[in-house]
Amino acid sequence: MSDLVVAIGLVFIIEGLAYAAFPGAIRRMLRMVEATPDSSLRVTGLLAAVTGLAIVWLVRG
Repeated sequence: MSDLVVAIGLVFIIEGLAYAAFPGAIRRMLRMVEATPDSSLRVTGLLAAVTGLAIVWLVRG
């Protein structure tokens, strides 16, 4: 359980640094995401989740 909390903390750190370092790029990216069809976002999200799972499995397995 502590690994999950650490992972969530790392996500917050990485996202926070991105927002602090590149606020204009983040705004442009969010506008692009808003214009992207739901099906594309769904496929991209699933691919990211599977990739993340594979990385965790390789490192921890």
